Amino acid sequence: MDLGALAGRARRIHTRCRHRRLGAGERVSARARSALRRRHIPGHAGHVHDHPPRARCLGELARHLLHVHHRHLRRLGRRRFGQRAPQARPCARDARRGTEVRARPVMSVLVVDVGTSGLRAAIVTPDGEVAALHYRAFPPSSPFPGMVEFDAPGMAAAVLEVAHAALAQSGPVVAVGITAQRASAIVWDRATGEPVGPGIGWQDLRTVFDCITLKAEHGLHLAPNQSATKVAWLLNTFDPGRERDLCFGTVDSWVAWVLSRGEVHVTDHSNAAVTGLLKPDASGWSSSACAALNIPERMLPRLVDTSGVFGTAHALPGAPPLASLVGDQQGSLIGQSCVHPGMAKITFGTGGMLDMCTDAAAPTTGNRTPEGIFPIVAWSRDGRCTWGVEAIMLSAGTNVEWLVQDLGILASPAESHDVAAQCTSTDGVMYVPALMGLGTPHWDYGARGTLLGLTRGSGRAQITRAVLEGVAHRGADLVDAAEAGSGRSVPLLRVDGGMSVNPTFVQALADASGKPVEVSRHTEATTIGAAYLAGLAVGVWGSLDDIALAWKPSHVVTPGARLDRDRWAEAVERSRRWIPDLSALDF
Repeated sequence: MDLGALAGRARRIHTRCRHRRLGAGERVSARARSALRRRHIPGHAGHVHDHPPRARCLGELARHLLHVHHRHLRRLGRRRFGQRAPQARPCARDARRGTEVRARPVMSVLVVDVGTSGLRAAIVTPDGEVAALHYRAFPPSSPFPGMVEFDAPGMAAAVLEVAHAALAQSGPVVAVGITAQRASAIVWDRATGEPVGPGIGWQDLRTVFDCITLKAEHGLHLAPNQSATKVAWLLNTFDPGRERDLCFGTVDSWVAWVLSRGEVHVTDHSNAAVTGLLKPDASGWSSSACAALNIPERMLPRLVDTSGVFGTAHALPGAPPLASLVGDQQGSLIGQSCVHPGMAKITFGTGGMLDMCTDAAAPTTGNRTPEGIFPIVAWSRDGRCTWGVEAIMLSAGTNVEWLVQDLGILASPAESHDVAAQCTSTDGVMYVPALMGLGTPHWDYGARGTLLGLTRGSGRAQITRAVLEGVAHRGADLVDAAEAGSGRSVPLLRVDGGMSVNPTFVQALADASGKPVEVSRHTEATTIGAAYLAGLAVGVWGSLDDIALAWKPSHVVTPGARLDRDRWAEAVERSRRWIPDLSALDF
């Protein structure tokens, strides 16, 4: 049938519908549609259902107007002569009627998430669920004790591999979000895109003495886990004369460069604020810090909003817009819908990180507060920074790995719950998880792991429970410090990370903190947060309030018997200053 015949048929059906009073005014109300759903066939986008007789008439026409080609739909009557056909998603078949239904427009977001030991790409759907997840292990190397390096070109190849795999499985997306480990440093040639040396991981300690010297000579408070001294080391090693046209970037900057094929050299405020090179109020790069380290400002990335389109992913199919950059911990904060002041999350991975949204005024200094916490940029949007605070636990899951890999009393970390559940208390055994020192609020690098209260009756069940409770006590320490330093009360805690799936640990955290604990559905909420931020930029989600309402914890754990916090404080004091020279370090 040609188009002229189809047009005539359409006029005849329209006339019959008009005589039968089946126009738009006769459609059922929105309230009635749900009750009548079984009687109606899906009609227009948004699942608006037509009156049944009219639907049957229009269905007769639709069977001729809709052509199925390679399992895709094309609407012939909606194109002008010479106009390209719009792309459509594969059609679905209505099981009740046998009619073919056009899929809704694509509104999913691709997220590239680069962690310390591996990276992933995943598709996040508008309902906040994760699909098409592809993971690639990518651990750093340690050529000497205290040195942590990674292969930046290898990272770029792995990012492209997992991103292409996710898109091949899911189809097109409306935007791309990027989240990554913070403060790791990469320096590369602007013209060729080739790194001048290894990427230096955030855990790397080769610049400890540089930090001490800078504090004494320039009054700069820099820690070795920040980017600043790592960049200076790379320049001093590979471009001592500062003659080359180089780019510096944290991992998020590098991934954006790779996905845009060198078109954008950017970072956002959440990542820039932990480099040690940003002004305390996040208004721009610090000229004084760059001068002290002899870092040319021309090599620094351009600052962009955490949420906002800043480039195009030319390296990916369809060239979707790049719409968010966010540090991993801030991504987790937003991924757990902590978008209003006083809301906090803790991520329990190898270490533990508490982040709280405060929305306070910009700080006058980026230094550690007397409570042992740090100001952070939680996110930036529409040119405005939203501030927060961060508290740090140097070792969390590492302590459970110690039970498995070194003591050998557990077969796997997951077994810690079952073993700890064999006893209802530790029978007086207490463990301070200070294998790498103590972070917030003490910041004692010379503290060491301490196991107290052992008797002849202490077994692996008591020791395992003591380790889990010790990490929970440290989590409560972070909450106390964040509340004291911010002046805000935390009504409840949200948690993610590997330890969040351990019921014994989560109950101990609720008992130690005295607060309800809401457990994230996703152990890696960072991915969700990056998707929310990218989706905000392109209209998948309309506002931060939409993100707040999207929170659906897997379950909530309420406090039971309160753990002995006074006894805990005594144990912590015994663990401190074990190595005096390290305890004397203060960055």
